[in-house]
Amino acid sequence: MAEFVLLPFAMGIINTYFWKDYDVSGSASWGYGFISFIIALFGSAFFMGEGYICLIIVSPLIFLFMMSGIWAGRAIFRQGNNKLNVSVAGAIVAFMAINVAFAGPSEKVVSDRIVIQASPDQVWKYIVSFPAIEEKPSYWMFRIGLPAPVQSVAEGEFVGANRQCVFNGGIVFDEKIVELVPGRKLTFDIVKQPEDPEIMGHLELRRGQFVLEDNGDGTTTLIGNSWYDLKVRPSAYFDWWTQDIIRAVHIRVMEHIKALAENDN
Repeated sequence: MAEFVLLPFAMGIINTYFWKDYDVSGSASWGYGFISFIIALFGSAFFMGEGYICLIIVSPLIFLFMMSGIWAGRAIFRQGNNKLNVSVAGAIVAFMAINVAFAGPSEKVVSDRIVIQASPDQVWKYIVSFPAIEEKPSYWMFRIGLPAPVQSVAEGEFVGANRQCVFNGGIVFDEKIVELVPGRKLTFDIVKQPEDPEIMGHLELRRGQFVLEDNGDGTTTLIGNSWYDLKVRPSAYFDWWTQDIIRAVHIRVMEHIKALAENDN
């Protein structure tokens, strides 16, 4: 909340403080604010090492609150706006209080399902592990550089077995099978996730699961579940991105399993 809401808001106010003695029109202030926004992004990339995927995700939030700060600053630095000044100060204090109150872990789950024209036994052959995905990803963030899943390997089909989910770029999630019901369910804990990818510093993936439901007509419903802890706020904004990315991972893997199982028929 401090980094992505309060700081951009303060940046907007600071901009208008230095413009208050000049005749800067409203449209010009938005233009200057946009230049400050671009400088902030390049500064984050150059001095703080932020990656471009992370910057794409946070850009709308930073831009919104920087422009809100400019709007508030233009009003604050006009004469006779003491009531507004007190209101803005109170809002900032409220934001800080909310940030402290809701700064704890927030575990959530994403669930997706697809129907496969194959029996549960045929689908199960590709659940614990599956061969490499050769198709190029269709999800737009995978196409611009976000790592995409390509393969899963396991040392065996038993509880306690080590499993790995491999993404392109050599990124690996180490997993351990904690529940296995052949033909029905696979649950695995994520015991180690890579430290390098940009998003992983703000997101902890905890558990994954595949559930197979026999539809009784020769088809199978495959359900993919992922549990995660989102470590950044405001959670409503970042959770939208998180669920969208996890759902893209689910669909890419599940569509691959679907193609493999249906080709066996």
